[in-house]
Amino acid sequence: MKYAFIKEHSGEFEIKLMCKVLQVSRSCYYRWLGIEKQDDTELNELIKEIFEASKKTYGTRRIKRELLHTYGIVISRRRTGKIMRKLGLVCKTKKSFRVKTTDSDHPFAIAPNLLKQDFYVSAPNQVYVGDITYIPTKEGWLYLAVVIDLFSRRVVGWSMDARMKTSLV
Repeated sequence: MKYAFIKEHSGEFEIKLMCKVLQVSRSCYYRWLGIEKQDDTELNELIKEIFEASKKTYGTRRIKRELLHTYGIVISRRRTGKIMRKLGLVCKTKKSFRVKTTDSDHPFAIAPNLLKQDFYVSAPNQVYVGDITYIPTKEGWLYLAVVIDLFSRRVVGWSMDARMKTSLV
């Protein structure tokens, strides 16, 4: 009865609005009408083509954006994801870059722990501590070595280099 009313008045009112007012889901209404889900073969081919052209790096967001801007096709991310799953398309993800700064397998002598985690110093110029860090730049990584007076917590000296060598420290 409700579906017939919606069909009868579809020229006067929006189907979406009538379904909401009559508390009927649109998908059930369209199923009642006998409208089957549209054939996705062309859409599948477009999604596969975009995915392959991106060297298998595009996910649902980028594919959705490409479909809209290039082909004028409006599609949800969920539907894009379902189609990608159905086609077995899995995008490559970038692995996070980790700088390896410690080489534990070396023949050099290991320095003894003289402080033993006691960082309290009563006078200046008695204890110095140092550290090395890396800084990402547009030209690559820069390594920074810093020496600090533990009493004043001020930088005594520093050095920068494009490579982490013993001369940096």
